[in-house]
Amino acid sequence: MLYQLSVLVLVVPLIGGILAGFLGKTTGKTFTNTVTIFSVLASFLISSYILYTILNQPDLIFNQNIYRWLEIGSYSFNIGLLIDNLTASMMVVVTFISLMVHIYSIGYMHDDPGYHRFFSYISLFTFAMLSLVMANNFLQLFFGWEAVGVMSYLLIGFWFTKESAIKANFKAFIINRVGDMFLLLGIALLFSLSGSLDYSTVFSSGPMINNQLFFITENLSVSALTLACILLFGGAMGKSAQMPLHVWLPDSMEGPTPISALIHAATMVTAGVFMLARMSPLFELSESALSFVLIIGSITAITTGLLGLVQFDIKRVIAYSTLSQLGYMVVAAGVSAYSASLFHLMTHAFFKALLFLAAGSVIVALHHEQDIRNMGGLRKRLPVTYTTSLIGTLALIGFPGFSGFFSKDALIEAVAHSTVYAHEFAYYCVLIGVFVTSLYSFRLLFIVFHGPLSEHNNNVQEPQLSIVLPLILLSIPSVFVAWPTVGPMVFDSFFSNSIVQPTSIELFGYEFTDSLHFLTHALSGPVTYIAISGIGVAYLFYIKQPEIPNKLALTFKPIYKLLREKYYFDYLYENILAKFFSSLGNSLWNLGDIKFIDNYIVNGTARKIESLSNKAQLLQSGYIYHYALMMMLGLSVFLGWVIINKIGMAS
Repeated sequence: MLYQLSVLVLVVPLIGGILAGFLGKTTGKTFTNTVTIFSVLASFLISSYILYTILNQPDLIFNQNIYRWLEIGSYSFNIGLLIDNLTASMMVVVTFISLMVHIYSIGYMHDDPGYHRFFSYISLFTFAMLSLVMANNFLQLFFGWEAVGVMSYLLIGFWFTKESAIKANFKAFIINRVGDMFLLLGIALLFSLSGSLDYSTVFSSGPMINNQLFFITENLSVSALTLACILLFGGAMGKSAQMPLHVWLPDSMEGPTPISALIHAATMVTAGVFMLARMSPLFELSESALSFVLIIGSITAITTGLLGLVQFDIKRVIAYSTLSQLGYMVVAAGVSAYSASLFHLMTHAFFKALLFLAAGSVIVALHHEQDIRNMGGLRKRLPVTYTTSLIGTLALIGFPGFSGFFSKDALIEAVAHSTVYAHEFAYYCVLIGVFVTSLYSFRLLFIVFHGPLSEHNNNVQEPQLSIVLPLILLSIPSVFVAWPTVGPMVFDSFFSNSIVQPTSIELFGYEFTDSLHFLTHALSGPVTYIAISGIGVAYLFYIKQPEIPNKLALTFKPIYKLLREKYYFDYLYENILAKFFSSLGNSLWNLGDIKFIDNYIVNGTARKIESLSNKAQLLQSGYIYHYALMMMLGLSVFLGWVIINKIGMAS
């Protein structure tokens, strides 16, 4: 039964996307949105039933190959499904966020000429993400990983007549290929050492792989498992936009706003975090790999959060918030708190999708204006959008009682109690990040919704129901979802059949009793008060004395310019690395391909043969007496050689 239901969850969005793509344009918009929404709704309902079944049977794990895809010698490569607590939870989150985005897109994309193509793409994207999280082997994981990348490329560049969108999707595609190269190398290394791509087989081979050394040089070696884990994390760095492979995500805001919510809230960018949790049996055997993960996550969490303070595009502010929160999730994985990392992934999915869709509501109401400097005073004009934005913002900063509070505080507790190398550095990064998150989040909220109403915004009104309804539905889990789930998911054994991590006492130094007690316990720490201080500073800077930020920008001009230029990563990649490799490629093409291969080997061989042919052609004059002369000369030479040999033998 579970087998058939799992296959349905995976296949139904695929069918919906194909039908919308091939039949939508001829049958109309109603058919397009109906077939895709109902396919994703069916997938969500079945996923919820599977999760409910697993909750009632804690030991239930479904791991089965569907069919054999390829067989080479003694190696077989299968397509299969792994349904456990981690998979079922991800299935529910992915399909719910996708469902909200589908409903929202009815209004947001209504007048777009690519309406049918858009709905087809987002349904196919949902299928790709589900195939990734439901895989039971590395080969299928990689196919799902690449399918998600291809669909994100199509969605980011959906408006293909817009030059900035084309540049953004190309940038996302190239950066993700860099990460995917590392992922593929990591998979290849594990396969070469374990002889299998099946999760369970590779995980059971972990201790054996850990005992093998990989020699980088004659005198320098590293554990093969550590190297494999770092390579796998390289793939996560690309997909989950960790520094220095983070530059594609802010630019991907060039796509339609529903895509920002779908790709950058709950699905594509969290694939790397999901993979870290899935690979926990391997990462737990290598403290060096965990330390590397921890350091990268810490740097991403603090540095990308600072960039959100100087952005004026409403979607880019939220995009840098996503980068920072992904850093938090990676930090939690780096201290072995995979349950806290996954829990923050899930709560973040709801409130970050809410914030992106609320930003889209503002953009629609203001006729696609995205510069927050042209906004202000929208609180009374857009009451539902404002209320839902406030809920999403409070959840994002971890305000007590909201879902983000429980996940973020548990995560920071785990960092504080960690013994992994560099955990002190990570702890200060995430604490500073709490203040920065609160500051840029309320900066956005105050500038957009408070202050004086601009004259050209007098006629602004709330968008249609299809846009507003998903905001309301996403607000509910943004507030309440953590209350009943934080205990079993983070502190109890909910993920025990999916991940490997220390006990909750070892991780958090706290014995969980109930959510209310955890809330009061968290209030004894600094996190909540740091977040509240960020609200206070934002209120001072952007409500009471809005001239202060400009004065600070002038006073600290070099720092402000550094942040506005995004630490010059784009300049480095586009003007130095890209030009260097382009020049190197052209040089190799000119020297290797044109001059050596074409001119010397291919064309050179042809010229030599032609030259020899031309010389040999001189021997063919066509006159009989020439040929007779040559025959006589040849015969004379032959007879001379015979006579000389006879004389030599006689003597």
